[in-house]
Amino acid sequence: MGMILGKISVETPKYEVIQSTPDYEIRMYSAAVIAQVTYDPNQFKGNKDAGFMILANYIGALGNPQNAKPEKIAMTAPVITKSTKQEKIAMTAPVVTKSTTDGDNRMMTMQFILPSKYRRGEEAPKPLDERVVLAEEGERKYGVVKFSGNAIDEVVKEKVENLRKCLERDGYKIVGDFELARYNPPWTLPPFKTNEVMIPIE
Repeated sequence: MGMILGKISVETPKYEVIQSTPDYEIRMYSAAVIAQVTYDPNQFKGNKDAGFMILANYIGALGNPQNAKPEKIAMTAPVITKSTKQEKIAMTAPVVTKSTTDGDNRMMTMQFILPSKYRRGEEAPKPLDERVVLAEEGERKYGVVKFSGNAIDEVVKEKVENLRKCLERDGYKIVGDFELARYNPPWTLPPFKTNEVMIPIE
């Protein structure tokens, strides 16, 4: 019942609120290990969330874990998705795979943040599915806006545009594409859903 009403009972990422305004929060997130998959939704009948099943299989959310141990990995929230335009991305450390568009094919990347007990990528069980990539993300800073309801494209686009304008107005330098963070399963009633749009800043 709690999940239908939006109760979040799983581990969520650790962050510090650096600044809070009526329009957004500035947060510094702690380093984390992520499991991610990048895919072309067109290969999954246009399903932008097709990566969910691949990652859920890796952690064993739907049965036997598809990892080398095999070890069940606790589900965390949020699930993060992002899609980006074609661009050259400078090599940095740690390496974070960004999604790109190839012609008209918009690629999506979906990420699960692994439980904080995994401090480095090699501590997490190795995926059996080669589409699943483990990566380490260092400390990172985001401008964040929280909203409820279903995170449909039109709503997300509007939230991103507003957040981008507010951050630029207040002098923040944007350093990447937005990410969508969704905290609840699909069957949570829309008014009780927690979503966030996150824009990385310097």
